[in-house]
Amino acid sequence: MKLNRIMMMLGLAATTLCMQAANPYGQYTKGLPFPMQEVKAPVIPDYTVNLKDFGAKGDGTSLCTDAFAKAFEALAQKGGGHLVVPRGVWYTGPIALKSNTDLHVEQGAIILFSEDMSLYPVQETIYEGKTARKCQSPITGTNLVNVSITGKGVIDGNGQAWRPLKKSKVTDNQWKKMTTGKGVTAKKDLWYPSEDHIRLRPVLIQLNGCKNVLLKDVTFQNSPAWNIHPLLCENIIIDGICARNPFYAQNGDALDLESCRNALVVNSTFDAGDDCICVKSGKDEEGRKRGRPCENVVVSGCTVYAGHGGFVVGSEMSGGVKNVLVKDCQFLGTDVGLRFKSTRGRGGVVENIYIDGISMYNIVEDAITFDLYYGGKSVTDDMDGIEQQSAGSRIVADETTPCFRDIHIENIICRGARRALYFNGLPEQPITNINLRNINITAQEEGSFTYCEDIRKNNVVIRKMQ
Repeated sequence: MKLNRIMMMLGLAATTLCMQAANPYGQYTKGLPFPMQEVKAPVIPDYTVNLKDFGAKGDGTSLCTDAFAKAFEALAQKGGGHLVVPRGVWYTGPIALKSNTDLHVEQGAIILFSEDMSLYPVQETIYEGKTARKCQSPITGTNLVNVSITGKGVIDGNGQAWRPLKKSKVTDNQWKKMTTGKGVTAKKDLWYPSEDHIRLRPVLIQLNGCKNVLLKDVTFQNSPAWNIHPLLCENIIIDGICARNPFYAQNGDALDLESCRNALVVNSTFDAGDDCICVKSGKDEEGRKRGRPCENVVVSGCTVYAGHGGFVVGSEMSGGVKNVLVKDCQFLGTDVGLRFKSTRGRGGVVENIYIDGISMYNIVEDAITFDLYYGGKSVTDDMDGIEQQSAGSRIVADETTPCFRDIHIENIICRGARRALYFNGLPEQPITNINLRNINITAQEEGSFTYCEDIRKNNVVIRKMQ
């Protein structure tokens, strides 16, 4: 055991020295179509502690909340370092990260969060783009500098103890098994684990105002609401993670980057009950007053399975989204491939978006969607209603009118979709200057274009499904 610990310490030290000597992430910011500074991983002090040293037991039943708090406090007193979580099931309440620290979850380790709601005090936070009161997130970090979560282990939010369940999303046998003898049936087709959990369920990881963040290799799963939510963060790297939720997980977004600057999302896998790789910047007046766009974002080498959208902008984009590159990704079985959504009242400008080299297979609805009549439902739930709304009367554009422009999409191959392209703009603010190049889609329907201007097509081929 001592030898293993020494080897772990040497490995962590070597990783830190390597990142100091050369930046393996520099390749992602070279040759971009917009200016973006190089993003580097946080440098964590060469000091290591083990969760067991603070009285924690990885037996799956002993509560480890105090041990986590003591361990991070010990690291803080030393100026930072690595907290190693070894093999075992570590059952705990909320964990508050600290600056200059790394939560290292080893292969074979599971951090499992308690379903006891009393452990998570109600706090003011930001959710779905607006101020809200929610239970404290299982993992939090506020105004931190140099913080990371690494390792080959698993972090599980015990989300089934928090999330509502829609009957339409599961089989009759699943519905009976999951709802019999417990919880509250609000409607005949909607069930909650308890009345207390209806509006208070938190995101799994809430990082607010942090700088120099690394999430690497860990599996984040089974979140109460959204999975990973970096808000107002700068210099953030998400590399090699797996973010997953059951397909029926209500509001089970995998990743929501909100009002962040200089972010890399690379070599990661997403499989969720809602949108997967999602870029946001606040909602309506509150988002416009914050005025912080999500900008300088590179998404590369990622795989998306189930989800309402593979790569998504919106619908909360009131602070704007700009300078985004998405390249070399694959979407398999996703509801929509590339999904841009908003609605009247949001305001904000989405511009300078570059998408290059996306392969899609078995897309449930649209390969590419621009919908400015988003009504809060999944695309599979409300296709006909969304289409009927597009024939509204003309009104005057103002600060509350969302704007989507200057978006470049090229080298897209999709085999299998209900509809290839769906562009549904606003009469007072059409979707403008969209460049489609080298697009090859096999779908049941070609699609439609409503209230769009300067849609340029170069080698766009739509084939009818046989």
